[in-house]
Amino acid sequence: MRSKLYKPSLYFFSFLIMVVCVFPFYWAIVSSLKTGSDLFKVEFIPNTIALSNFIEIFKEQPFGRNILNSVFVAVGTVSISLLLAVSAAYALGRVRFRGRSALLLSILSISMFPQVAILSGMFELIRTLNLYDNLLGLVFSYMTFTLPFTTWILTTFMKQLPREIEEAAIMDGASTFTICTKIFLPLLWPALVTTGLLAFIAAWNEFLYALTFTVESQSRTVPVAIALMTGASEFELPWGKIMAASVVVTLPLIVLVLIFQRQIVSGLTAGAVKG
Repeated sequence: MRSKLYKPSLYFFSFLIMVVCVFPFYWAIVSSLKTGSDLFKVEFIPNTIALSNFIEIFKEQPFGRNILNSVFVAVGTVSISLLLAVSAAYALGRVRFRGRSALLLSILSISMFPQVAILSGMFELIRTLNLYDNLLGLVFSYMTFTLPFTTWILTTFMKQLPREIEEAAIMDGASTFTICTKIFLPLLWPALVTTGLLAFIAAWNEFLYALTFTVESQSRTVPVAIALMTGASEFELPWGKIMAASVVVTLPLIVLVLIFQRQIVSGLTAGAVKG
């Protein structure tokens, strides 16, 4: 009896989870294809399809520039975070020194603070470095939550690599830089893709720092640009344009996940089963 109910229950709950996860994005697509009073009609399949919302978000504001800003900030944040995290992970995962565990816990504890708790201090630092209303300032500030995460995850993966590989490379005369770049990096590829993609999503969707550290519309990232969209009056929100913009900025994330889905699964499951 238990075996007969297992598969139907599994399929039912899997379908339920899929609907809960996918339906908001589907409804955003449906709403982005509506205009006027049709936005307030409950239609799972719109009778008429209008692409005016997608056209207007690029005409009425520099939304294309905002997308490029988000790409620059997210790619820059991920690149610098992974570069520093790989170096730190090698030291924390392969080199034995006093206080290593305390240092690793300190790095993890940094990510436990909410962004608003360090916002005032970060604002003063950004202004002192003359990075206010500058995309480099966003890259610098985003590393406060991406670098601890990537360092912690990569250190965990680095510890699981067999020491025999490193010892054999040392016997062959390989330097530390060669071991890290030529031997460990290929083995860490699934972990790099997984952590890099998660850091990219966090940087792409970040709102608080982007709202605080940018002023001009040309310097804004897409979350801030969408939040500041206004309608014909101050109290009217253009829901169709907001949904269209949300669809546009969500599609790149979906494409990245589909491209790297095998590496993501490998990175998330690596180390789960020891052979």
